[in-house]
Amino acid sequence: MRIVTIGDNCMDVYQNRGEAYPGGNPVNVSVYLKDLGVDSSYIGWVGSDAYGDKMIKAIQSRGVDASFVSKKEGNTAITFVELVNNDRQFGKYDEGVMADFTLTAEEIDYIETFQLVHAGIWGHVDPFFSTFKERGLQTSFDFSDQLHHELVKTLPRFVDYSFFSYTNDDSYIREFLKEVFNLGSKVVVATLGENGSLAYDGKQFYKSDVVKGNVVDTMGAGDSFISGFLFGRLKGNEMNECLQIGSETAAKTISYFGAW
Repeated sequence: MRIVTIGDNCMDVYQNRGEAYPGGNPVNVSVYLKDLGVDSSYIGWVGSDAYGDKMIKAIQSRGVDASFVSKKEGNTAITFVELVNNDRQFGKYDEGVMADFTLTAEEIDYIETFQLVHAGIWGHVDPFFSTFKERGLQTSFDFSDQLHHELVKTLPRFVDYSFFSYTNDDSYIREFLKEVFNLGSKVVVATLGENGSLAYDGKQFYKSDVVKGNVVDTMGAGDSFISGFLFGRLKGNEMNECLQIGSETAAKTISYFGAW
C-alpha cells in the first residue's frame, strides 16, 4: 500500500508551553499512515531556518519518505496554538515559503507511482487534482471546516474521498454530504468531534461513535481519522469498518501533546 501526501506543513507553536511540534495536515496524515504500516511519502516546502531542518528530521525519523521535501529561502510555516480545556485552538498562521508552493514535472511523475494522493485545503495542491485523476490515481482531500469555500463547488469531481469537519449529525450536514457526492466524490465524510463521524457513499449514510480515551490534546485528531479511514478503504474494508479504524486511530492521537 503506497500513499503520497502533498502540501502544507507547519510548526505548531504552543506559546503557553514554550514548545513547538511538527504538523500540517498532509505531514500528519503521512506519519499516521506510516504507523499503520503504509509506505508513505510527503512532498512539500520548508524554509531555510531551524524549523525547516527540524521538520525534515522529524518526518524522516518516523520513517516517512521525505526525499521530495524541498528547502526554500525563507521561513517555515508556523501556527500558534493554545490549549483550552485540552482542546487545541488555532491562532495566527504564518504560511512562510509554502505560500508559493507548486509541483514540478518530476514530482508529478513520482506521485504517479502511488495508489492514492492526499492533500488539504491550505496546501495549494488543488490545481493539480485534475492531473492526478487523468493519471489514474485515487485522490483524497481534506476541506477542513471550510464548508462554504469555493473549492467545495469545483474540486469534488476530481476527489474520490472528500473530508470535512463539522459538529453534529443533523439534517444540514446530511444534505451537504449528498450535495458533495453529487458533485463527483465517491465517498464524503464528516468528522463531528466528540459526536463521532458520518459518511455517505450515494447509497446510504454510515455513522460511527468516537472511541473513548484520555484526552490530552486534540491536535491531529481529524488527520489521524483520515489516515485510518483511507487505510481501511485501500484494504477493501466495509465503510463502517473504515470509520471505526479512523476513530481508533484518532483516539490514540489525542492521548498526547502535539500531532505526533
